[in-house]
Amino acid sequence: MVTVHRSTVIQAPLAAVWAILRDFNGHDRWHPAVACSDLEAGRKTDQIGAVRNFKLESGEGLREQLLSLSDKDHSLRYAIVESDVPLQNYIAEIKLKPVTDGNGTFCTWTSRFDAPKGRADELAALVADGVYVAGFEAIRKRVTSAPPSAPSVRSQVGPGMDGMAMGIKRYGGPDELQPVEIKAPVPGPGEVRLAQTAIGVNYIDVYCRTGYFKLLSPPGVPGMEAVGTVIDVGPGVRHLSVGQRVGYACPPVGAYATIRTMPAALVIPLPDRIDDATAAAGLLKGMSAEFLLHRVHPVQKGETVLIFAPAGGVGRLLCQWAAYLGATVIGATSTEEKARLARASGAHHVILPGADSLEDQVRALTKGRGVDVIYDAVGRDSFAHSVEALAPCGHLISFGQASGDIGTWDIGSLAAKSITLSRPNFAHYTDTPEKVQAITQRLFQAIDQRIVAIEPARRYKLSDAAQAHRALEGRQTTGASILIPDDLYR
Repeated sequence: MVTVHRSTVIQAPLAAVWAILRDFNGHDRWHPAVACSDLEAGRKTDQIGAVRNFKLESGEGLREQLLSLSDKDHSLRYAIVESDVPLQNYIAEIKLKPVTDGNGTFCTWTSRFDAPKGRADELAALVADGVYVAGFEAIRKRVTSAPPSAPSVRSQVGPGMDGMAMGIKRYGGPDELQPVEIKAPVPGPGEVRLAQTAIGVNYIDVYCRTGYFKLLSPPGVPGMEAVGTVIDVGPGVRHLSVGQRVGYACPPVGAYATIRTMPAALVIPLPDRIDDATAAAGLLKGMSAEFLLHRVHPVQKGETVLIFAPAGGVGRLLCQWAAYLGATVIGATSTEEKARLARASGAHHVILPGADSLEDQVRALTKGRGVDVIYDAVGRDSFAHSVEALAPCGHLISFGQASGDIGTWDIGSLAAKSITLSRPNFAHYTDTPEKVQAITQRLFQAIDQRIVAIEPARRYKLSDAAQAHRALEGRQTTGASILIPDDLYR
């Protein structure tokens, strides 16, 4: 049995080094010995059991399997399952630890394997120098000098780290989103600095870009939802640690960025079982669904609910969760394709545009009574129809205005049905750590119990944020969309 061990210190944040190494299929982008690499069977790049099939620059082929990966311990283990190089029973482990004095990362790379008689020294040298030492040097170069086209996370002399964001100089259309250079300062008291890996795209980002919501004053960066890794924390932050995978869905805006420093109170650790893309696609939408169904109007078994945009990111979660709670779910959408998605998400009936109005179709489905509660994210074009579709003492929850502001309404007209009207604000339900903890705990349980499923998101490069906004505003999307920093996109 041959044992090979190499260690080094890389003068870069642990999060930046770990982001490279935890991508089990990314070594062809940084290791000089690897020519090309592919994951087999459609596995995810950080999925335990994933097998990468790659070739070396020298022509030999290898297949390696990921045995374990821990974002908590910043370690991974893998084994060679097939190789043109005579390395038998090969198991390797990589471990990272933060350097306590400074901003460096202590890296170890260890392997054990059997070698043919007479070739142990040769193969040990090949692994030690050609794989481990060369790999460390390649990582060192990558994290300390990212290419100009993708200025992700790189160490700087001074108090901040450089990054790239998509910002606006003035309110307007999608084309106002343009690349800007940013600097994330060292976190102060109660703050955290993050290397971001996936960013959620939500309709509230459109409102910020256009100026409909004054959460963003140009020049600035939109975005309220992202996932990443903790680079460092400021004084007083106790619930987060360096290298931890975290997510957030909260103000202040600024999520459309590769790196940012922000208040830490509403940033939450992510369970290992939920990957970055899933969390970025579902955190804000899932939290919204939770408080809409459990706090704004606690849905009861036997109620009938009407959900607008049931094929959208929030809509699909509302359908799944409301059906689980025992409600009869009616979806209202615009095309048969979206209707099919709504039915697959738990809608018992779907209303489409036709000769009969929405309210007439609702009355036909409910024997003239109407629905108990409506979740309306459309706004101007749907509000009057929603009022007419409600049962007496029904509850209209207007939580969005994709078609525009609802305008001015005489509250006295609602008395004809004793209607309750709610206009919930996400921030008011998620403005304390205690609220966020309660909401996300129920959301994560719902995901674990398969009450709701976060569908794979449509992925865009961060630099293509304008394209993502055009698709969202044009109602061309179903489910969620996310942005990936350009240097992580694949």
